[in-house]
Amino acid sequence: MHKQGAYILIIDDEIEIIRALSRGLTAHGYRVLTARNGEEALKTVFQQRPDLILLDLMLPTISGLEVCRRIREESNVPIIVLSVKDQERDKVQALDLGADDYIAKPFGMGEVIARIQVALRHLARIQAGTAPRLEIGLLKVDFAQRRVWVGETEIKLTPTEYDLLKVFLTHRGKLLTRDMLQEQIWGAQGKGKLHSLHVHVAQLRQKIEPDPDHPRFILTTPGVGYRFDDEQGAS
Repeated sequence: MHKQGAYILIIDDEIEIIRALSRGLTAHGYRVLTARNGEEALKTVFQQRPDLILLDLMLPTISGLEVCRRIREESNVPIIVLSVKDQERDKVQALDLGADDYIAKPFGMGEVIARIQVALRHLARIQAGTAPRLEIGLLKVDFAQRRVWVGETEIKLTPTEYDLLKVFLTHRGKLLTRDMLQEQIWGAQGKGKLHSLHVHVAQLRQKIEPDPDHPRFILTTPGVGYRFDDEQGAS
């Protein structure tokens, strides 16, 4: 269930986009705030404290990337980037700066609502803290003992595989770039280990996925990174 009445801040300089999003969000029970440039956006964020932000990257006065960076310094409010296809580099950079997800323009309202629901659930889990045990479908994890099961079968993971799984589960539902994952697993020197990352993801899929050739948990976003999907039976 999405958070009824949550305040969504739309940051976009195109009035048509603002109007379309406002109508759709209001129809789904959300309350809407708007800003049409970077300066106005930052003022609204820190004065109104929205529950979620839809952020266009191409903004007057202050760029969307800079807006993202400044917000993330002060708040963990979910940020969903609105981007066009030729902004691949900026899109990835925004995710590395702390944005939670992105939606490519043009987009459908159904996709926007679905991404908002996922981001708000992710925020609720962060605020509630990580439970010592987690069950998602047949996947079971005991964080205290570093043990993992698929159904009734205990799965033996290498330390790196377990660390990777823990990062995915801590940020489940959130799109994680390859750079973010490399830094989380191997620290500041990890950005040269892209091949190793892909190998470990493949090995982890072989161990936890019901069908590794058609992943249900660890999903790939081409050119960007991975997302751990827990939308089918998390508890």
